Amino acid sequence: MDYLWLKALHVAAIVTWIGGMLALSLTARALPTDGESRKHAIATLRKWDQRITSPAMGLAWILGLTLAFMGSWYSAIWFMIKFTLVFILSALHGMQGGALRRMENNPAMAAPVAHRHGPAMTIGIVLIIAILVIVKPFQ
Repeated sequence: MDYLWLKALHVAAIVTWIGGMLALSLTARALPTDGESRKHAIATLRKWDQRITSPAMGLAWILGLTLAFMGSWYSAIWFMIKFTLVFILSALHGMQGGALRRMENNPAMAAPVAHRHGPAMTIGIVLIIAILVIVKPFQ
């Protein structure tokens, strides 16, 4: 497949993944307080995460590693920093998913730190990644 098509699909997967993470964090913070509505909202968030956000993350990883292989970027310092930041984003996504699972089992539980600080952390990391990918410093 052509490099530009892979790159376009990679960007689309990233937008979906990051948008899903932001939606999960922000929605988890604004959940209704009454029992049944809250349980339904948490279940809906988990379905969204399992059907949209997680597959988009997986696709972003696969396409990103493919592009890195095609560009021979594995030894570049900017790529190593980006790779580490993407790993941190993936871990944050895992923390959010785990928190949703715990909230589904205990609907009275408040949104944990992964949701309260998730949006700011996600946006900050994505900004740094965008700079690294476009500018490619340390070459």
